Amino acid sequence: MAFPELFERFAVEVLPLGVSDGTHLRFQSVARFVTARAGDAPFRGNGKDQIAFVASGSTKLVAQASQGREQVVAFHFAGDLVSIPSSTAHAYSLCALEDCELVYFPADKFLALAQEESGMVAEVLTRALRALERCREKTVALGRKTAQEKLASFLVTMNDRVGAVEGNQQEMSLPMSRKDIGDSLGLTIETVSRQFSELRSLGLIETQGRSGIRLLDLEGLKARAGHVLAAA
Repeated sequence: MAFPELFERFAVEVLPLGVSDGTHLRFQSVARFVTARAGDAPFRGNGKDQIAFVASGSTKLVAQASQGREQVVAFHFAGDLVSIPSSTAHAYSLCALEDCELVYFPADKFLALAQEESGMVAEVLTRALRALERCREKTVALGRKTAQEKLASFLVTMNDRVGAVEGNQQEMSLPMSRKDIGDSLGLTIETVSRQFSELRSLGLIETQGRSGIRLLDLEGLKARAGHVLAAA
């Protein structure tokens, strides 16, 4: 996809309705784009904070610690805005889970332009609050939940983000590997595979190939995740 089309996708998803032509052009003037193949890390320790818009495909944000250890911080999908920090205790990189296209901006310029439009500030804040809510849920999962609860929580969250209704069930295709899931949840790949098998045996999910997941009992999966279910 050419840059004008990618930027227009960003504009439709992120810029508020009625944004001035001048603001539209200023965002476009500082935007850049990159096409990444699966496994590529287009943003890795370049010394500047970046904000990337995932125009197509999916990515993972990875924090690198000492001794080559990695932690998958978050998964991001088409339509997401991703903040990629440069100066923190850990080195962060944004890696493509599949072929993807990204529109990106220097974070300081993006935020300066966003402050010129009240609707843009509201959009960025809304997205930040959603990301914060996901971080809180993940913190609970990592700190207090069993392996099965962690995986069940992960599947419920992924369903909220990329699931589609198929009849009276939910289906999704997950681009990340079992290892990626384990690195995100603090589990070994063997534990992840074992928990998938247990959720299948409980009649809560079906797996279809490497990436296909069908949720047979969403409420049952939420219960396994340790969610507090609303009273009927």
